[in-house]
Amino acid sequence: MTEVQKLRQAVADIARVANAACADGPHGRSRRTSGTSWEGDSRDEFPSCVPKALPERLLVTAAQTAMRINPVNGPAFGAMTGAAMGLDLKPLSIAVMVSKYWGQTPRQLTVSFMESTPADLRTRIISNMNEWARTGCITFVETQGVGQVRISLSGAGYWSYLGTDILHIPENLPTMNLQDFTMNTPDSEYKRVIRHEAGHTLGFPHEHMRQELIARIDPDKAYDYFLQTQSWNRDMVNAQVLTPLDQRSIFGTQPDDTSIMCYQLPGSITRDGKPIVGGLDINSTDAGFAARIYPKPGGQGASGQSGRNAAADVHARHIRADDWDESEDVPVSDLALT
Repeated sequence: MTEVQKLRQAVADIARVANAACADGPHGRSRRTSGTSWEGDSRDEFPSCVPKALPERLLVTAAQTAMRINPVNGPAFGAMTGAAMGLDLKPLSIAVMVSKYWGQTPRQLTVSFMESTPADLRTRIISNMNEWARTGCITFVETQGVGQVRISLSGAGYWSYLGTDILHIPENLPTMNLQDFTMNTPDSEYKRVIRHEAGHTLGFPHEHMRQELIARIDPDKAYDYFLQTQSWNRDMVNAQVLTPLDQRSIFGTQPDDTSIMCYQLPGSITRDGKPIVGGLDINSTDAGFAARIYPKPGGQGASGQSGRNAAADVHARHIRADDWDESEDVPVSDLALT
């Protein structure tokens, strides 16, 4: 079996294990805790983003799409090079696979809404998504047709598919969900949630698997919490929450739990009872990384592996997969690759 074949088999195994462990409905489950609201008392736990992934049958095709759009997306095993060259690959231990970045050529991603949505709300949402364009060369623009990015406000929870994966979602389905967002939603939530989900659409996964942050988590509490909220067994929690990235595989930024892409973890599972609240807005580190991955014309961008940091090395951890009938799959010939 070649190295590429092993990678493809490992990716398929990841999806099989993930699908078996996470069997929610088509739009995931809402993470908003009961009794919370946008107004009134402050929350101890923020409602969080739910990871999304493609159905197993599309993972290899989607990886090929990502590499055709941006060759730098090719797999980089870092410290796991030995495993890639012939050692036994444990699917839940793989932390590095094909990334989903759009490449350094400036491009516009078209945006449409699944429901009838007031113009002021559409404008406010897209404006917050475009905060990433302050330093990066990818912008979001509304279309009257069917967008590459399709936003629903009625599904459960907050989520987005990752980067170039959105091209494989059938046109009648959303690629991003922003549950219950209205013009009355506080601006702080627009910054925290919409900019986070737009980051996923740009290809940035959750960046929370640093040793320094994992050391704060109580394993026994984490097992109970994720069993109740995600139906994850102990092996899944070990792989998705409690196994830190190998420091040798990390390029770029220092650990930063204020990154907008840092996953929110509740105080109920930490040793000191204090939550890992994650980022509340795009910070300077996030903006700098966007400038590196998506440099504006004339800027200094990333090339090859040096453009990958911890955020680029945890794609295998986005494990919740939705599914639709195979007949609805987007034909490769219909993909807009440029």
